[in-house]
Amino acid sequence: QLQFVESGGGLVQPGGSLRLSCAASGFTLDYYVIGWFRQAPGKEHEGVSCISSSGGRTYYADSVKGRFTISRDNAKNTAYLQMNSLEPEDTAVYYCAADFRDVQAMCVHVLYDSWGQGTQVTVSS
Repeated sequence: QLQFVESGGGLVQPGGSLRLSCAASGFTLDYYVIGWFRQAPGKEHEGVSCISSSGGRTYYADSVKGRFTISRDNAKNTAYLQMNSLEPEDTAVYYCAADFRDVQAMCVHVLYDSWGQGTQVTVSS
């Protein structure tokens, strides 16, 4: 099982920003599609954003388009999620995952049944 260390979450006011990091542990991210997912209280996991191995293709859920930006630094074996204009509805635990599927397939069809510790994002005034 691929393992990640997610970090960067916290408490932020509506309209604020956070940058999440996803560091791979024990393997190289270079050839994987990377995805950010989130789970709000009482809800299923949903795909937020996914990025291809080269970084040339990305997918964003409609709810975060124009506000979130996914990126990756293969040299650092890390992916990022820059979150701007945060809304209370973004409150969730955020997780990352790696796959070989297309970015849209990975984000839309969430197939994972095992997740890391994630990082909590709370948007509240």
